[in-house]
Amino acid sequence: MNLELDNKVVLITGSTKGIGRKTAATFANEGAEVWINGRSEESVKEALEELRKQAPEGKFRSVVADVGNEEGIQHVIKSLPKVDILINNAGIFKPETFKEISRDSWLKMFEVNVLSGARLTQHYLPIMIENNWGRVIFVSSESGINIPEEMVHYGMSKTAQLAISRGAAETCRGTFVTVNAVLPGPTLSDGVETFVEQMGVSEDEFFKTGRPSSIAQRFAETREVADFICFVASERASMINGAALRVDGGTVKAAF
Repeated sequence: MNLELDNKVVLITGSTKGIGRKTAATFANEGAEVWINGRSEESVKEALEELRKQAPEGKFRSVVADVGNEEGIQHVIKSLPKVDILINNAGIFKPETFKEISRDSWLKMFEVNVLSGARLTQHYLPIMIENNWGRVIFVSSESGINIPEEMVHYGMSKTAQLAISRGAAETCRGTFVTVNAVLPGPTLSDGVETFVEQMGVSEDEFFKTGRPSSIAQRFAETREVADFICFVASERASMINGAALRVDGGTVKAAF
């Protein structure tokens, strides 16, 4: 299937590792011009080296900025005033019991996971609407529906993304611009591996005790999530708008 992504300009925040980096490689292999983003020169350099192995013909550019603060957001906008496709992927998570979550932890989770995407969407979406084509995708999580007991603040941030993506989609009425949220389930990335190690359980034990509703009973590969994100961003998904789209292995126990 031709996703018709040739020469589309794509910005993926938080794309030096995990789902973001694999999504960058997938877009590049579809012919898009991909801007990756990370907080340090070193992390971006390492990511570019790996990406050029996965997509040797890929067109990559980069912007170093911490989108968890306004200064970083404005630096991204100045470096890249307009895009065709915005993937709001930057995010953090931290296991903490509810009673231990400090005010600073609540704010940090909100600033990185929620405000980064909200503020960038506020800039890029009106330009997409003016051009009558564009895609905005928030990389949310099944944790936005199944709030995890071990990190309520993370679940809060992912639920907030669903509200923002749906509300922003309403502003695109009558255009060929779409705004959606993609909800991965537990996905095997560097951060998740560390998280599971900290919990002191095996993959089987994690799904039996931590995510028993999962039908897949395994971690998703970053490739599986990246493929779905690229499809949602493509011309082939033009009638998908304002949706929360699960790619969670059946973790959310609902038929719709």
